[in-house]
Amino acid sequence: MHGWHGQALHVNLKTQQTRSEQVSPELLQSYLGGRGLGDRLMRETFTLDPFDADMPLIFAVGPLCGTDLPATDQLAIVSRSPLTGTIFSNSTGSRFATRLKQAGYDMLIITGKSDKPVTLQITPDSTVIEEATALWGTTTTETLSTLAAKGSSAVIGPAGEAQVLFASIQFHDGGTAARGGLGAVMGSKRLKAISVDGDIETAVAEPQRLANARDDILRLFNASPALFGELGFKEFGTAALVDLIARRRMAPTANFRETFFPGSFNYSGPALQKEYAPLKNGCHNCPIGCRVTASDGQPLPEYDTISQFGGLLNNDDLPTIIAANNTCTALGLDPVSAAASIATWSELRGSFPEPEDIVPLLHDIAARNGDGEQIAHGARRLAEDSGRPEVAMTVKSLELPACDPRGAYGIALSYCTSTRGGCHQQAGVFAPEILRKPVATDRFSFAGKAKLVKIGENNNAVIESLVACRFAFFGASLEEYGEALAAATGIGHTLSELQQIGERIFLTERCYNQQNGFDRNDDTLPERFFTEAGSHGEEFDIPPLDRVRFYEERDRYYRLRGLDQFGQLNTTEFLGKQP
Repeated sequence: MHGWHGQALHVNLKTQQTRSEQVSPELLQSYLGGRGLGDRLMRETFTLDPFDADMPLIFAVGPLCGTDLPATDQLAIVSRSPLTGTIFSNSTGSRFATRLKQAGYDMLIITGKSDKPVTLQITPDSTVIEEATALWGTTTTETLSTLAAKGSSAVIGPAGEAQVLFASIQFHDGGTAARGGLGAVMGSKRLKAISVDGDIETAVAEPQRLANARDDILRLFNASPALFGELGFKEFGTAALVDLIARRRMAPTANFRETFFPGSFNYSGPALQKEYAPLKNGCHNCPIGCRVTASDGQPLPEYDTISQFGGLLNNDDLPTIIAANNTCTALGLDPVSAAASIATWSELRGSFPEPEDIVPLLHDIAARNGDGEQIAHGARRLAEDSGRPEVAMTVKSLELPACDPRGAYGIALSYCTSTRGGCHQQAGVFAPEILRKPVATDRFSFAGKAKLVKIGENNNAVIESLVACRFAFFGASLEEYGEALAAATGIGHTLSELQQIGERIFLTERCYNQQNGFDRNDDTLPERFFTEAGSHGEEFDIPPLDRVRFYEERDRYYRLRGLDQFGQLNTTEFLGKQP
């Protein structure tokens, strides 16, 4: 077999039994890997409670991982989110992905709950479960340091141990599976860490063809304005977006009450450059280098974290934002949901925390102490328990990221149709609406956005199943990576066939959510966005969303997806037709 190994490693932490199982070529070709294959293998368990012992936590790589193709040291982590109740996948870049592939596996499927804290050590020759009581309670930084000699590791921090609903999983080289609380699923199994190592090479069907595809992709990277051009990613990382989003009047401010924060220049890309002299960093074998570190090696936050701990909390203190990012990493917290939940708490009490109070509050959340106990349940539950559900800026219980939907109507629709919840990454319409110059589509119009969102969702389902980095597609396209897929596996796919695979994956997730009780009432935005205006710009206003047009475009999206007027699938018929 080329591209894939065709092997899944099953680990039951309760019985401490492990076994390797062959994955059928039909499933590999129909779902590719990563997110798609993880979704497919959830078919018998997706209705279970996220903290049920039999709920699987799946780590899955793709057919391009282990090759020298750039931006493919990636994996997807799939389970059911305790924060949202939706099927949830997190894609992240890390050498952990390549090490898992080099250990001989395309995926790791973990079930059961250990009686004691444990770690898991995987090599081509063995799978060992070891007691880890001494590691329980340590930060991710401390745990990763302890396990450094064991290969590449994925770990949880105190927040995951305490089952904070937005706990993250942290990787040894800076990668994070942050959103959706999958670190809490790992913590519920009392699994502190997973370490992998190996040296098995990935067999490639046509090496020269893959080398040619690699050259084409690198050429497109170098020509991309977003990656290496005027938008500033090369110099500032994603912090370059701070000024751009401010100019677009899309920066969530004071829990989305406003869309422009005057103090944002204090934490913009140039401000980071001046104070920290950032150095480019990133995944192995990737020239993009989307992560940045300070000159002393300290990791610097990406755009969403900067904005969430900045304007969203009415805070312009850059050292506090840096400290909050480092604290979330050490404690194992999703910074987007943590900051958004604090913002909800702040609006409920009528004031935002002072900069010096933010980091202590994060410690309280991770330990579930004091006010942190309520905040640890996420913004929706916090607001509902306080009798003011309208204060939570969430979709399907997932806190919105750092792009206000009133400033880009495709993003607004994509928040609602996302199977994860309030996430703009599943549709990937950020680039055509915000980044391209001239802007390729009118961001203040719903016209054509249903089709744009659907195509983006299908394409990104493929991308997260290959698994490739989203940033790569600011330069290359699915056609170039499809050529690389054919070279690696020896199996060719047209662009249309890849998009059909993407649609199968996306509708599988929607089918699971539907059977778990989600309907069109969950495909909407908080009331604030329909009734309150954003902050005006020099040449434009940010009005409330037109409710009638929003729902008209949502209904058009349903028709394009083949759903009924209520946004529903015939789930029995759909699943019966899938491999």
